[in-house]
Amino acid sequence: MIKVSLIDKYPVICDALTSLLAEADDIDIVSCASDFSTFIGQIPEVQPNIVLAVSHKKDDLNEEEVRFLTSHYPKIRLLIMSMYHNEKQVLRMIKAGAKGHLGNDSNRSEIIEAIYTLRNGYEFYAKTITSILLSSYISDEDINKSEKENRQKDLSAREMEIFKLFAEGDSNRNIAEKLFISVRTVETHKNNIMKKIGLKTTVDLVKFAIKNNIIQLD
Repeated sequence: MIKVSLIDKYPVICDALTSLLAEADDIDIVSCASDFSTFIGQIPEVQPNIVLAVSHKKDDLNEEEVRFLTSHYPKIRLLIMSMYHNEKQVLRMIKAGAKGHLGNDSNRSEIIEAIYTLRNGYEFYAKTITSILLSSYISDEDINKSEKENRQKDLSAREMEIFKLFAEGDSNRNIAEKLFISVRTVETHKNNIMKKIGLKTTVDLVKFAIKNNIIQLD
């Protein structure tokens, strides 16, 4: 079972998310807190694998809280659902240690996919969030051109195909359906891609794709 804790200041939304995720046989909602500090106090008792925190406005979550969680409880993976799209706030949360980010247009299947993806040790960013990352890193010039070209040559044709789809914002499930492979296979390919190129985060992967013209921005 994947033990999931929820954070939302509105009890009705906690109830709605609990009902929404109840149909997944291997997801167990172990707690629901109205704020981050309350959740921290619940951790010793409920010991969640993943915490899904809903952020309705900028002040609902802050970097210090996220850093505290990731430093003191590194095995707990934080998934944020933002009810607004603020580029700086999204980037702050990622840099502070959040492992996944959903937009306000996410549906049940995407939430469940994000939970599974984090459980398997990978990061998850919804397509709307990926677009924010693309815009943010388009001007970054920190990777040497010749080094980039050499790294890219190490990827197989299948890895390049998955790399391009992922960087364009496709979810693991969508990529699996397009290529007629399993979601786990997509995750394995993504992990291999990041190891070969020497990247640590999905943000770095998207940035690399832009710099190497693997994807094109409109």
